[in-house]
Formats: sequence, C-alpha cells, structure tokens
Amino acid sequence: MKFDRNELAGAFGDIGTDFPLLVGMILAAGLDEASVLTTFGLMQILTGIIYKLPMPVQPLKAMATIVIVQKVPAAVLYGGGLAAGFLMLLLATFGLTEFISKVIPKPVIRGIQLGLGLQLSQLALKEYVAGNGTSGYVLAIVGFAIALISIGSRRLPAGLLLFSLAIIYCLVFAQGLEPRFGFTLPQMQIPTLDTVFVGLTLLALPQIPLSLANSILATRQAVEDLFPDRKLTVRQIALTYSLMNLATPFLGGVPVCHGCGGLAGHYAFGARTGGSVIIYGTFFVIFGLFFAEGSAAFFKLFPLPILGIMLLFESLSLMLLVRDCTDKTTDFALVLLVGLLAASLPYGYLVGMAVGYIVYKTGTLQNLAK
Repeated sequence: MKFDRNELAGAFGDIGTDFPLLVGMILAAGLDEASVLTTFGLMQILTGIIYKLPMPVQPLKAMATIVIVQKVPAAVLYGGGLAAGFLMLLLATFGLTEFISKVIPKPVIRGIQLGLGLQLSQLALKEYVAGNGTSGYVLAIVGFAIALISIGSRRLPAGLLLFSLAIIYCLVFAQGLEPRFGFTLPQMQIPTLDTVFVGLTLLALPQIPLSLANSILATRQAVEDLFPDRKLTVRQIALTYSLMNLATPFLGGVPVCHGCGGLAGHYAFGARTGGSVIIYGTFFVIFGLFFAEGSAAFFKLFPLPILGIMLLFESLSLMLLVRDCTDKTTDFALVLLVGLLAASLPYGYLVGMAVGYIVYKTGTLQNLAK
C-alpha cells in the first residue's frame, strides 16, 4: 500500500457523490454528524485494509434518495440498513450472488456501468455545475481546465489540484463560519423490529436490485478491468457489503455499499492502492471525532461546481469501460439498450438487467448486425 501524493489525489476521486448524499441525509433525517462521519470513515479504512485496493465505500444511492426526498426518520434509516445487510448476507451465503454473476452476460454489466455513468454525468452538469448560476459556471470552467491539463499527471494529480481549489474557495467565502473543535464519539443505536420491517419495505427492497447490479457485479467487473492481477469474487464483495451494513446502524452511520463508479473515480485521479481510501477515511474520522458540530456548515459551503467536475471525470472513466464491447455490433447495441434503460427508468438497473438478459438469450438484436 502507498500513501504518496497520487494516492492523496485519488483519495478524493469519489467525493462528488459522497458529500451531497451524506449532508442530505444528515439534514433530512436529523442524523448525528459525528456518528455519520466517523462511521463512514471507519468503513473506508477497513475496506482499504481488507482489499488493499481503492475499493470505494459509498452511501446507498437509492436509499439516500428516498431518505432525502421523503424525510425518512433516522430510526427507519438504521432499520433499512440492517435489513439490506441481512438480505445481502443471505444472497452471499447461499451462493445466489455467484449464480447471478454467471447468468448475467458481460454486455449487460457494461450497460449498467454505462447507465450509471450517464446518470452521474447528468447529476454533475445539471445539479452541481448549473446550481450556482454564473459564478458556478466560471468556477466549473476553471476546474475543468485544471482537470484537462493535469489529468493523468503523477507529479500534479488532477484530483489534488481540484480539491485544493475547493478548499481555497471555502476559505475565501467562509465568513461567519466558525470551526468548532471538540471530541465527540458516535452515538450507539439499537434498531427495533418495527423499524427494521419498515426500513425493509421502504428502503431495502428498492435498493437491493441496484446493489446487485452496481455494487456487486459491476464493481467486480471494474476491479477485473483496472486491476487484472487481482481476482475478486462477487461473494467477497457481497460479504463486505453485508457486514458493513450489519455494523453501521448500531454506530449511527448511514447504510453503505461499494460501487464501480467510485472505483473508477479513485483510479482516474491517481489511486492505485488501498492507501487512497485509508487517507479518505481518515479525513472523515477526523472531521467526525473533532469537528462534527461545524462539519455540516462546511459541507454546505463546499463548491458544488468543483464536485461536479470531479464527478464528470468519474462518469467518463466509468463509461469508457464499455470500449471492450464495441467490436461486435450486437454486444454494443445491448450495452446501449441496457444503459439507456438503467439511466432513464424507475428501478432502471433492475429493468435493464432483466431486459438485457432476455434480449441476450433470445438474440433479438442480431438483425442490427446484418
């Protein structure tokens, strides 16, 4: 494992997705900042130690979206995380994740990755870059120019430069923001059977199809693409997914997953070992333990246009993975079909995976090759 400037730059390659979701859930559900940040950081550190790869830990996206939009109470969120962890543990224990990985063809997985990349790029451009008006566009243009010039550089990594620009922005516009130093431990929580049941129906069931597609299958494929010498099974990834979610609710943390987009983001900005996510996790642990009271205000001040540029390059890295399916017309057409379904429809990842499997098996796209 390494802890050099490239691992430091790559450490923040997934910050564009994590920050808004964490802050959104903290504000919507009234979560304890210290518990959320510290637990999230600990999961990053443990994952880096276990895999020794820039394996990301991200908030569960479908679950986070429901919580933010519907203002779901904290207790139900903890119950939903526990239910998701238990469901994934059952799937991994009985070999269902391995079965699914053998049944779903590679072009379908590539389509899921394409769909996620499309969604992330839309989020980056429509929500983050366009959300601050004219000043936001100016900041985004500066960030984009920096990224274009420095992307791939090992001496001046793009991720490190972009994050430094964001910190400078925060310091310049931090009038009235008073750092509050104090030691705060996570608050222990005990989910009840009622909250687990409500969390299962409201949060876990909509989340599991996305988790199977993106967090498990597509992440394993991304590891194989970016680190061909490392052989991970979907069962291994499913087990760490489940164990994290069986632990975080009791520590007051948000439900989490792995993700191919986060892996691509860390990799795109220089990360090559688990040192990157350990650095990233340490950042959250320090914030959670010592600066939790003022962290939400800091996160709200963090410039969304810069996050948008980082997220844009993350989505580009993710979508580039489909290039190995471009030689065969039918495979590429299936990638495009699944990607469009996944990016456009409710439960799109489940629909895309099911439709993609049926189309692949029936060969109904063969006419495109004629």
